[in-house]
Amino acid sequence: MTSTGFVQSPSKNARIPAVNIVSPRHVDSWTHTRGGDPRGFIDATRLRELWIHTGTACNLACPFCLEGSRPGDTRIPAITLEELRPFIHEAVDMGVEQFSFTGGEPFVIRDFVNILDYASRHKPCFVLTNGTRVLMQRAHQILPLLDNPFSVSFRISLDYPDAVRHDAGRGEGSFAESLQSIRWLHEQGFKVSVARQMEADENSGAIEAQYRDVFHQHDIPQAVAFTAFPDFGVPGTEDGSPEVTENCMEKYPTTQSREHFMCTHTRMLINTERGVRVYACTLVDDDPDYDLGGTLAESMETRIMLRHHRCFSCYRFGASCSAPV
Repeated sequence: MTSTGFVQSPSKNARIPAVNIVSPRHVDSWTHTRGGDPRGFIDATRLRELWIHTGTACNLACPFCLEGSRPGDTRIPAITLEELRPFIHEAVDMGVEQFSFTGGEPFVIRDFVNILDYASRHKPCFVLTNGTRVLMQRAHQILPLLDNPFSVSFRISLDYPDAVRHDAGRGEGSFAESLQSIRWLHEQGFKVSVARQMEADENSGAIEAQYRDVFHQHDIPQAVAFTAFPDFGVPGTEDGSPEVTENCMEKYPTTQSREHFMCTHTRMLINTERGVRVYACTLVDDDPDYDLGGTLAESMETRIMLRHHRCFSCYRFGASCSAPV
């Protein structure tokens, strides 16, 4: 190519205009906001927690589900122990501290307890579950996990401290089933916490006091910890959240303060038609641009641009799915 931007044809010595093969920047690109400002970004530190997505199949069909899960759903297919083994060992070699599991509903996956058994022989494990009867149906398989070298803990979704309101989204009787699971897990010696819905301008103390009243009525310890989640929207939606720019990230100027963001220290495995892939975190699996590769080591080298609308929830609330076990 010449300095004028034209190429010489060896056959006819004709000047042919060079073609720009790079598409113009999309208004919502990876690196810049719609307004053209540089996006905020995260560079990973080290892998402390590996999330494993068991698939979007679920026994419930909650209309607000951030994964769009329902019975038989295959947007993200189920994952098997054989597919996971190499990633578990790679993560251990990288110094991972915890394996965490989400869905869908993990306990509808036939291989899940085998996966949990294998993982908890290597590191502590943490399971997000709706805690309905699908968990109690596996009680005989879950109990032996107490004998494994590392602990298994659970976070059960209990959206509101009101059975009617909770069941309106998750189905009649689900509130009672989840309370039964919380009580049973605690009685067996497992650590249990609760995920609840965050409400606008809420009085967190008053809401959690209502939960503790319910727990008292059902012989559940008052010390159960809570994690409150905002409404993340269903997959593929855009909620109009503000975009996170480089200037916004001045709020988190140090490496330590950026631990606020899951993508500094976590990755998530999901099954795809191309095999198991590594995604940036638990909230962005509906955007293929957050596919960081086929190995954990490779994924930690990629800069994460805070483009997904759910990134703003992390920025504003610290809405981390993580919890120490």
